[in-house]
Amino acid sequence: MQIHKYQDRIEKTVDLAAPVARVWRALTDPSEFEVWFRVRLDNGFAVGETTTGTMTYPGHEHVKWVSVTEAMDHEHLFSFSWSPSAVDPDTEYGEKAKMLVEFRLNPIESGTRLVITESGFQQFPESKRLEILRSISEGWDTQIDNVKSHVES
Repeated sequence: MQIHKYQDRIEKTVDLAAPVARVWRALTDPSEFEVWFRVRLDNGFAVGETTTGTMTYPGHEHVKWVSVTEAMDHEHLFSFSWSPSAVDPDTEYGEKAKMLVEFRLNPIESGTRLVITESGFQQFPESKRLEILRSISEGWDTQIDNVKSHVES
């Protein structure tokens, strides 16, 4: 995927050899999400509620997890938002600033097509945006491998 500093979103698509119900559980059950996403959560996901925790991914153990669950449309859409200051603590962001992550699940003959979209990159300073886009894009590539291994095992 070509990345340029003016884009506002990253979109990744993966076909998983697992039924939609299995993928949904991996995304929304906190004990499963913790395993493949490599995070320790203090609480689960509920629409309108804040979920907190700490990343367990090697080298990122100092990163706090704070998200707000935006939507849970059973077996179709799970989304959460987080503050851009989580990856850019040196920039002041307003209270309403947020990044949005969406997981869309679609049944296909071989299992599930998972589309992951993250948006909100235009709010990062232009001088940092390209680096942040690349880093988060690479992070999603890793997470796709993780969720694929998790649900297909």
